[in-house]
Amino acid sequence: MARITYPECGKIINTHGCHGGVKLEPWCDSPAIFTALPVVYLRENGALRPLKIKSAAVLSGRFVCAELEGVDSMEAAQALRGQVLYADRNDLRIPEGALLIAEMKGMKVYHAVTGAQLGVLSDVIHPGATDIYVIRTEKGEAMVPVVPAFVQRVDENEGIFLTPIEGMFD
Repeated sequence: MARITYPECGKIINTHGCHGGVKLEPWCDSPAIFTALPVVYLRENGALRPLKIKSAAVLSGRFVCAELEGVDSMEAAQALRGQVLYADRNDLRIPEGALLIAEMKGMKVYHAVTGAQLGVLSDVIHPGATDIYVIRTEKGEAMVPVVPAFVQRVDENEGIFLTPIEGMFD
């Protein structure tokens, strides 16, 4: 499995203030991870353009307001609205062996006891206390809480192994 060198880390959703600040929806494990990044990248014409983060702070507990180098007016910030931002994987301090959600998407999901393929991981959502695997099956979608009772192991080369309860994949 190939590691993603520049994963998506957030999206500019609005301007912030009148001097070029932007409001971001961070896609990191927490907004604080985003605020610690020294640089983010914009994809332009197939290439990544670095934007140094001059300052960043958590806003309302789940958003980030940031000042980016070269974005010095409300008009410049407005032009970036809707843009997805990328981070250098090395700047995210991802633990050895950890996988990003983007790297897990598309992994095959198997029954840990029988070995039968249950489906393919299509997404991981974060509705509250625990993540939820969204698994595409022949019958539609199944949602499985990411807890030790159900998730036995995740192997980047072999797949995800679950012990589902009766009715989970019906």
